[in-house]
Amino acid sequence: MGAGKTSVGQKLAHDLQWRFIDLDDRVVAADGRNVPEIFRSDGEAAFRAKETAALRQLIPELASRPSIVALGGGAFTQPENVALIRATSYPVIFLDATIEELMNRCRPQSGQRPLFQNENQFRQLYERRRSAYMEADIRVDTGECDVSEVARKVASLLGLAVGDEQTNS
Repeated sequence: MGAGKTSVGQKLAHDLQWRFIDLDDRVVAADGRNVPEIFRSDGEAAFRAKETAALRQLIPELASRPSIVALGGGAFTQPENVALIRATSYPVIFLDATIEELMNRCRPQSGQRPLFQNENQFRQLYERRRSAYMEADIRVDTGECDVSEVARKVASLLGLAVGDEQTNS
C-alpha cells in the first residue's frame, strides 16, 4: 500500500507503449462497487476471492499484448494468486519503501484505502506481508525517487528500453 504500483505501472506502460492493467480496476468493473464498498459490505475474504477470479481471467489475456499489471497490495500474499502468477514466466516486481514513506503516501487517501486504519495497524499489515513481497523476482527501492525514476529503474532491471516491443508483462 502506497508503494506506487499504479503510478509507476502507468508511467512504465506509457514509456514502453504497453497496456497498463490494475487488478483492482478489474475487480471493481466485475463487481460494480469500489474497493472500499466491497470491503465494507462483503469483507476482505470476499474481496480476495474476487481478486483471484479477476487474476484467473486476466492471465490468459496477457499473452496477446505486452502489459504491465499492478496487483493490489494483498494479492501477492495469497497462495492461490502466487501459484497462478508463478505458473507464468512473467517477472514479479516488489516496489519497496520504508514504512514511514509508505504511511506518508497513504495518509491523504486513507478513506479510499480500507486497510489503512491507523499507524499501528498499518505497521502490522506491512510486517505480515513483507515476507511474501520479498519472494518477488525483483525488488526496487522507491524511497526518495519520483515515479519516472522508479519506472526507469524497473525498465533497466528488466532489460527493457523505451520503445521495446517484447511480449513480457
